[in-house]
Amino acid sequence: MKYTKKPLNHGYANQILSIDAGTGKINVIPLDPQARDFFIGGRGLGLYLLHKKITAKTTAHDQENPLIFSPGPLGGIPQFPGTSKCMAISLSPLTHIPGVSNFGGHFGAYLKYAGFDALEITGIAKESTMIIIDSFKGEISITKAPAHDQVFDQERAIVDKFLQEGREKKDIVFLTTGIGAANTTFGCINSHYYDAAKPVDGAKGLFRTKQAGRTGLGTVMMHKNIRAVVVLSGFPHGENPYGAADWDKVKQSGTKLHKVVKEVDPQSLDMAHKGSAGLITFMNKDEYQSLPVKNYQLGSDPHAPEICGKVYAKSLFDHRGMDGCFPGCNLRCTKGGWVMLTSDEHHGRKVWVDGPEYETAAGFGSNLGMWQPEFIMEANWHCDNYGIDTITTAVIMAFIMECYQRGYLTKEDTHGFELTWGDEQKALEFIHDLAIRKTELTSIAGLGMIELIIWVAEKYAARTGKPSPQKELERFAMHTKGLPFSLYRTHRSLSMQSSYAAASDIGAHHAAAWLVKLDLLGAFPTFEARAKALITYPRVRLGNDNLGLCKLPWVDVFNPDSGKRKDTDIYINPASQEIYADFYNGMLGTNMTWEKIFEQTDRDINLQRVMNVMTYGRTTGEHDWIPDRAIGPTDDNLYDAEKDYNDQQIVAILNKPLTEIAKMKTDEKRETLMKYRKDQLSKLIKVYYQQRGWTDQGIPKVDTLKQIGLWNFLSDEARTKVTAMNGA
Repeated sequence: MKYTKKPLNHGYANQILSIDAGTGKINVIPLDPQARDFFIGGRGLGLYLLHKKITAKTTAHDQENPLIFSPGPLGGIPQFPGTSKCMAISLSPLTHIPGVSNFGGHFGAYLKYAGFDALEITGIAKESTMIIIDSFKGEISITKAPAHDQVFDQERAIVDKFLQEGREKKDIVFLTTGIGAANTTFGCINSHYYDAAKPVDGAKGLFRTKQAGRTGLGTVMMHKNIRAVVVLSGFPHGENPYGAADWDKVKQSGTKLHKVVKEVDPQSLDMAHKGSAGLITFMNKDEYQSLPVKNYQLGSDPHAPEICGKVYAKSLFDHRGMDGCFPGCNLRCTKGGWVMLTSDEHHGRKVWVDGPEYETAAGFGSNLGMWQPEFIMEANWHCDNYGIDTITTAVIMAFIMECYQRGYLTKEDTHGFELTWGDEQKALEFIHDLAIRKTELTSIAGLGMIELIIWVAEKYAARTGKPSPQKELERFAMHTKGLPFSLYRTHRSLSMQSSYAAASDIGAHHAAAWLVKLDLLGAFPTFEARAKALITYPRVRLGNDNLGLCKLPWVDVFNPDSGKRKDTDIYINPASQEIYADFYNGMLGTNMTWEKIFEQTDRDINLQRVMNVMTYGRTTGEHDWIPDRAIGPTDDNLYDAEKDYNDQQIVAILNKPLTEIAKMKTDEKRETLMKYRKDQLSKLIKVYYQQRGWTDQGIPKVDTLKQIGLWNFLSDEARTKVTAMNGA
């Protein structure tokens, strides 16, 4: 199909590409200006497009469930650091509610350069299919995809195809997924782009990947038989190539943030060398106890320095080249290196690994009791190659390991297989089996944590003749709403507990409100400050997802000017936020403070909540909770592992001297501590509901939806259902 690419205006292409993979029908649809201006772009626009397509009865595998890719108006502008992000949105096969995942690379930028603010795919193709958006020819086509089950075989085939056609590597970006996405509910999508600066075998350049890992959207892509989406495009040129309202203001804002990143990062997190894996050292500190060790049982370990950012920076990461996942970003945190594989058909092969990021390093490292960084990188590569989410895979494996540890699983249950802490080869075997659904254990694990809990309970009851231990298992099965936790132990951060429980509507992920580090640093000294943070930080974090921006230049590079501010939350980095506001206003032609810009995020936060209500109904609030393991010690041994800290908390709770607390039995102290922490969490969630303008059951109030302007964008079904649950 031929199409006409229009010049970008205020960062928008003002078109949506809609493809029905089942019928092959392709439509280029004008972007409704009212929806554009209300939802901004990225996550917000994607959720709106999803809401328009589904009903309360739609499932992730239905033909009408769309898979949506949506950059934002500020994405793809290299004059500003961190404009690489795109959002993937669909109903999640893992959680059965809307799933959202952001990813880097060049895909979102090139999609916009090619003329589209969003790509919406519905239907199910009859064979393995590749979508090609060729902006050079002004053509969109659907063709048969190369028949490869593994992602990096697919990558080579796609690149070779277009090179043989005379295309240049720098003009080719694409999405893929693999066999693991077909055999699990937590498939990831790989975003491939060419890094011309990275030296390889005496030459320069290799294709690299970033992932949309969370909520299983690779599984949706695979179910639709879409094996690849390719965009052929290049950067716009001219005096004002992105259609900014004030191009000079945009460039000046980028210069300011570049300067902050250049001066601050080398003296703080040094992400240009350590990547995000440098966070392991902070989380492992004795006073924080926030690095998950052996399924979040402990919060630190003396072995952690063996997998910290310094180790990767010194021995494994290849620092040649720029290491930015998009041109213009001088944070350079996209680290990677070469590792020799030790398992399966690729044994003995040296491969390039993009990563690990902190989540993967902690997930396959401390949380599995594994302390070899080469193993972590190998596990990372296999997951990418199979198309499965590293976070979900690692957390499910940790749960299984603890089930063996505590006798809920034995070799008898799993045909001689046993997954135990520190056994790297068994861990790799599990990943390989998971990707192809080889065993009963990996087949069930591939369905997700909720199904796995039920299966383990049934196995235990059948083997022992004892009652089902499902309630006991749920105490340490680390998930919320079916989504396994990202890798932060939250015993000492009430703010992060409530973030996982309620502020993150996709499940237990840190994208909405990553408050753990700030909480540990004392940014929220009062209950009221924590409640306020659950509103203000998601506005900014998810607001960046709407704009097409990476959060790291804001959240991990503290602007020294922010520390000079008075009577404000300096931790939200207000001096840098003002730079972002200049960027936004320069592009869109507005004149808004950063606070007003990000208040707009309340619109899509409420929209996502409404869609959760469509699934959960009156029980919506019941899903806003976390397992006991995320709240505190689940047995006496775990209490004693942090006895001094826990006893001091009991002193404060009971208002008794430490000498009296020392006389109490451990189980009595632990029960007191857990009750107090649960009460605090429940109280904070209720306050969060109130500040959001929701009912005590977590249902958005009709008045709230009308006040923020969302009501008229909702479907009739949604308005009827929300009204009924408001008691009207």
